[in-house]
Amino acid sequence: MAYVSVFPVSRKRSAIGLGNRRASEWSCTSRRAAVVMGMEVDELAVQLFDVGAIKFGEFTLKSGIVSPIYVDLRVTVSYPKLLETIADALTDVSANAKYDLLCGVPYTALPFATAMSIKNNTPMLMRRKEAKKYGTKKIIEGSYEEGAKCLVVEDLVTSGLSVLETVDPLVDAGLAVSDVVVLLDRQQGARGNLKENALELHSVMTIAQLLDSLKSQSRITEKQASDVREFIASTQVKMPEQKDAKEPSRKTYGKRTDDVANPVGKRLLQIMGEKESNLCVAADVSTKSALLALAEEVGPEICILKTHADIISDWDASTGAELGEIADKHNFLIFEDRKFADIGNTVVGQCAGGVHRIAEWAHIVNAHSVAGPGIIQGLLKAAEQAGRELGILLLAEMSSEGNLAMACPDYMPKTVDMAKSNSSAVLGFISQNKVAGDEFLYLTPGVQLAPGGDALGQQYNTPHKVCVHNQTSSVPLIVCVLSDRGFLSFS
Repeated sequence: MAYVSVFPVSRKRSAIGLGNRRASEWSCTSRRAAVVMGMEVDELAVQLFDVGAIKFGEFTLKSGIVSPIYVDLRVTVSYPKLLETIADALTDVSANAKYDLLCGVPYTALPFATAMSIKNNTPMLMRRKEAKKYGTKKIIEGSYEEGAKCLVVEDLVTSGLSVLETVDPLVDAGLAVSDVVVLLDRQQGARGNLKENALELHSVMTIAQLLDSLKSQSRITEKQASDVREFIASTQVKMPEQKDAKEPSRKTYGKRTDDVANPVGKRLLQIMGEKESNLCVAADVSTKSALLALAEEVGPEICILKTHADIISDWDASTGAELGEIADKHNFLIFEDRKFADIGNTVVGQCAGGVHRIAEWAHIVNAHSVAGPGIIQGLLKAAEQAGRELGILLLAEMSSEGNLAMACPDYMPKTVDMAKSNSSAVLGFISQNKVAGDEFLYLTPGVQLAPGGDALGQQYNTPHKVCVHNQTSSVPLIVCVLSDRGFLSFS
């Protein structure tokens, strides 16, 4: 990822910022006794538990894993005294670190860094999650000198990735970063991962200390503590290996065609490259005229139009053909979001026959894997009867709240295995994340301009979240599916 360089300010800032004393020469140990020893840790742990920042039970994480503990430190902003205690603890535990500035990892750690800054009169910087596209276009906000030492402040660490995402732009801006201070170390690999990147982690408490404190204060049982310990031990996180900086980080869409076996997938990549778009628009309309009008309007900007033929109230024998003509005119593919889920023979009839005769006009269809690989063979037979090529997407993950695809741990891996065994037919997955390799494409559902949900359990992400934050591939293959009949242009 490229970052916008931030030019250091004049050294004259010392008169209004650091004064005549370098913060790197400053130590806090003479101001107060450490609050992170003995009973002080117990008291802080209890306060966090009592305000609801630490919860125990069964919580489904973004990855689909069920965790016996959930940590949400954002609630601490509503408790000024607790926030002050946290700031004191973070300051004391990092007493041996030498620094001129503070920078909190956005967003939960920003109040922590702010409280430390105000209480200790230490200048603070802010990192934007993305650079502004106007004005100074900065990603690091604040006043500083090149070469100044910056202490990174975080609320909790698991792998340490979020810390590195803050450290990198700070270093690019000419700052020196060697230390990180955190309220809670989940002990899932962050300390070792940060050490490999020449960063020393200072933690107020570890997950083990938290559990011991809460158990000693009768807030949790030994069974709860034991469940968390087992969970932490079984979910260690290792950072992905960094590739050679000289190696190109991304291929063009056109160059990716050799990696994909399915012919429709190859064509989709060509279209994406030619139009410089990875946009799929969901045509959630209920009449033929609205469907065709939307296809005409957004066709020049998109690579895929996603349809629901069975909600078109006046679908007739010519609708598919007319939609296909618009797709050819504007060079996009039609994806019928039918979500086939039956046995192979039934699927043949559902795809090739009936009122909609999907195989005659759709380039892409999707299917649940619950019926087994026979469903893939049934869809291929329907395409053969129509004399057309077909790309199949398997549902690996869904965006609706409480869906069983995310709750069953074996569902996604077995779906991926099914796709790998039928790669000439399966072009990719419906998923929230990259679940396999670069030989597949990934369509991410539930994307609109603002995050949130609806009354029926749909959970929405933003285009930035799925295209940037969740992007793990060396090739940007996630295709956004926008709802609310809106669309964006991506360059």
